Amino acid sequence: MPSDDGQILRNLGSHPMTEADFRRIALSLEGGRVLPRRIASFSCRRQEICFAGLASRGYGNLMLTLEQQAAFVEEAPEIFLPIPGGWGKMGYTHIRLAAASEDVLTGALRTAWRLRIDKNAKTSRKKPMWRSAAE
Repeated sequence: MPSDDGQILRNLGSHPMTEADFRRIALSLEGGRVLPRRIASFSCRRQEICFAGLASRGYGNLMLTLEQQAAFVEEAPEIFLPIPGGWGKMGYTHIRLAAASEDVLTGALRTAWRLRIDKNAKTSRKKPMWRSAAE
């Protein structure tokens, strides 16, 4: 994860991250839970909005803004890459688990989780577009 000084937080002495590590860290975040299989085999959601999931073997998916995605990819292209096609153009980003340290994976998951919490807070303040007949 890019830090304030522009350097990626790395712990080169740690072991490569695995799918089990991804699950453990994602589920440790408030509201994180495993959902039934959909496109990805694992999803963590906060108020039913996905912030991360497991992709094909060795990769996790993060739901980021385009700006966050660009910063992560620029800072650590060996760890982060946009998901190909339209998903990547919306900020969806792969993380190569074997290349990531626990600090990097935790920071990336926390960034995606925080983004979803902030978006949910904005969405929950909006009034419904429909009205009942009684109003």
